[in-house]
Amino acid sequence: MRVVVTGAAGQVGSEVVDVCAAAGDEVTAVDRAALDITDRDAVLGLLTTLRPDLVINTAAFTAVDRCESEPDEAFRVNALAVRWLGEGTRRCGAHLVHVSTDYVFDGTSDRPYREWDPTGPASVYGASKLGGEREAGPDATVVRTSWVCGKVGSNMVKTVLRLAADRPELAFVDDQFGCPTFAADLAPMLRRLGVERRSGIHHVTNQGAVSWFEFVRAIVGELGGDVGKVRGIPTSELQPPRPAPRPANSVL
Repeated sequence: MRVVVTGAAGQVGSEVVDVCAAAGDEVTAVDRAALDITDRDAVLGLLTTLRPDLVINTAAFTAVDRCESEPDEAFRVNALAVRWLGEGTRRCGAHLVHVSTDYVFDGTSDRPYREWDPTGPASVYGASKLGGEREAGPDATVVRTSWVCGKVGSNMVKTVLRLAADRPELAFVDDQFGCPTFAADLAPMLRRLGVERRSGIHHVTNQGAVSWFEFVRAIVGELGGDVGKVRGIPTSELQPPRPAPRPANSVL
């Protein structure tokens, strides 16, 4: 199978490239330097030249707080670029898999979110990702996931590894809940859904809902450290406060 992976240098994209290569696919891995996905001509030129069977879009503007001050760029990367990818895949008969996020919800539900629940993003990042879902088109596969951690890029596990070595105490919020999802587990499902051309919205996470506080305690425990050094705090006590609101419930 001929596969194009965008965002191939990121924590999800790099895993998708490895999974596809191991399956024997002919993989074209493109990062930001190789392809500006916000450039319609560049996107259409690449896809109509390569004529892939599958396009897996893991590229995104994921700096949640920066999105609040750079909304135009957030929508350009997270929404408008998906329009060009959708157009390109339709032109060459490929199937599009697009990665989305729990941030399309406002986080106020008292139960895990289902695929057909009403959306209501509370941040620019969430709104831009919801725009991307709509631009992908009805035949595309949209995969919402949450709290992604991988061996490439920045994530909570790496943050804790860095902080735990230097600080006598770690304070993390205990009133935001979600399902940590490992990129190595997410990647095979992205390929599988694409191979099967499963249209529509799919929630894909690892199992086990925890707070950030509980997740950090587990990480410190795996390091053989003292879990007692991790303290839970409410979001209201975060210093400095974050520009973008976070969903209290991100469980999918």
